[in-house]
Amino acid sequence: MDLSAHTALMSLFADPTRLRLLALLGREELTVTELTRITGLSQSRVSTHLGRLRDAGAVLDRKVGVSTFYRLEEDRMPQAVRRVWDVVRSQVDDALLDDDASRCAEAVEARTDGRAWPDQVAGRMEHHYSPGRTWEALARGVIGLVELGDVLDIGAGDGVLAQLLAPRARTYTCVDSSDKVLSAAEARLASMPNLSFIAADMHALPMASASYDQVLMFHVLTYAQKPADALAEAFRVLRPGGRLVVVTLDQHEHRSVSEAYDHVNAGFSPDALRDLLGERGFEVPLCGVAARERRKPYFRVVTAFASRPPNAQVCVS
Repeated sequence: MDLSAHTALMSLFADPTRLRLLALLGREELTVTELTRITGLSQSRVSTHLGRLRDAGAVLDRKVGVSTFYRLEEDRMPQAVRRVWDVVRSQVDDALLDDDASRCAEAVEARTDGRAWPDQVAGRMEHHYSPGRTWEALARGVIGLVELGDVLDIGAGDGVLAQLLAPRARTYTCVDSSDKVLSAAEARLASMPNLSFIAADMHALPMASASYDQVLMFHVLTYAQKPADALAEAFRVLRPGGRLVVVTLDQHEHRSVSEAYDHVNAGFSPDALRDLLGERGFEVPLCGVAARERRKPYFRVVTAFASRPPNAQVCVS
């Protein structure tokens, strides 16, 4: 075996997800759906790793109707793959694999016990696909319950968020520093009569004080040269009792990635963002990490909900 083939073989066994799948398929012949339920991983991720294992000859597949079953047959493995798998299997002892084995037994039992799909995935439903159950569908459904007043969308970009929220608003103002993206937003949203588009700097908004019921700052603060000034402007243009929603990256150490998107700062920890908001005069009932991306480098997303107190004065730096 040459160096390239040896390196590829070592890489095959270097991923913990692939080891989990091999351990499971050494116990039972399973479908992608069952593997997804057992591991709690996304269907696309499981399928990708299965494809890698199949291409290497580590697992086999067979069609049964519309389903594809995967299995590990050691006698049919390439000799080199089997030798490495024998070593790995004999030395790995991990609680996660034990948990997988327990859930594997439940998955196999579920084939014949007549349990409905929701019963099979109860407690882990968000990790499993079912037709029509997407985060976009959920968001569009929930938006129907929302009644918005006058909304200012700072850093509106080409209008994706506005397209979702504007039908529930009295007026909706899109602000961005780029004329090009605002033109794209106008083209996208031409059929909506309650929108306006203004090219402006988030640090010095041209709007009158106390003009809006809601201010949105979605993925904007990482572009702010002076985040405190941008938040002060959001406070100024809010009406007393008005609400601000901030979505931004958690503080991170991946500038080489984020700078490719023109970010000028490396995110904000929940505590740092809460302090910034409080210093500008906001009340902050909720501020924390809301999500973690599934692809490297696994950026975390912070969401903050804040409001301008009814009798608060504008904070001057």
